[in-house]
Parts: sequence; structure tokens; C-alpha cells
Amino acid sequence: MSSDGNANPAQGEGTPALPAFQVVGQYIKDLSFENPGAPSGLTERPQIDFGVDVQARRGDDQHFEVELKLRVHAKSDTRQLFLLELAYAGLFRLQNIPEDAMQPVLLIQAPHMLFPFARRIVADVVRDGGMPPLMIEPIDFVALYQAKMSQAAAQPPAGTA
Repeated sequence: MSSDGNANPAQGEGTPALPAFQVVGQYIKDLSFENPGAPSGLTERPQIDFGVDVQARRGDDQHFEVELKLRVHAKSDTRQLFLLELAYAGLFRLQNIPEDAMQPVLLIQAPHMLFPFARRIVADVVRDGGMPPLMIEPIDFVALYQAKMSQAAAQPPAGTA
């Protein structure tokens, strides 16, 4: 940082500031694990139903909270073995990012950065619940974003019927 407080002393006046995207912090907002199938379910091979959702909320002009929600429902042919719900979030600082680029940054790049940590939490909790660790496959956040945008475009505007 230069003595005048400018973060980039090489930038002259009139030069646009460079975009910045920074993780301020990461945290578990909510974690639930139910294991009604134990102990008899510990030897069964579960059928896994997996769901994911991403939400972003503005905090102030530069800070945004991005929440990655994961839901894992494991069942056998006859009963529920376990249910895990995780809301893992991050606080991000965005500076000098054009408004039209905000949504892709918040709904693609941010959850991509959060995912490895959430994946480890899921694996550890499932293992600590007596099951083999569940290693979630990487998530295509681009496809998830595109599906969300398509779904939003297909809905009629509020107030029209």
C-alpha cells in the first residue's frame, strides 16, 4: 500500500481499479445429522439422494454472504438410514466488479471455493455417524447457475396472473 492509501501504487489517476474477490471468512451456519438406522443400518449399502442449493445475500456495498446448502438422504430398501443437512457459508469481499458479473461470481466462483471444505465436513460427519465416509463428487456450479437462471426466466413476473 502506498503512503497515500492507494492499494495499487502503479495505478495512475484515471486508471480503473482492478476487480478484487476475497474470502473474508468461512463457517458452518447449520449442521444436522440424524442416524435412525443405527446400529442395524451400519452394515447396509445406502441409496443416496443428494441435493444442493446456493444462495447469496448482500451485507453492505462490498460484502456478500454465500451459503452452500447440501442435503444427503440415505435409505435402504425398507427404511431411512441417515439424513445430513449442512449450510456452509462464506463471507466474501467484492470490489470493482461490474454489476452484471456479480451473480456469476457469487453463485459460481464463491461456492466453488467453499465446496472442498463442505465436502470434508460431510465426509467426516457421515464417518463419525458410523457409515463409510461419503465423498461427494465435484459439483458443476456453472450448470447449477444456468438451471437456476432458466428457472427464474420461466417464472412469470410477480403480480401477473
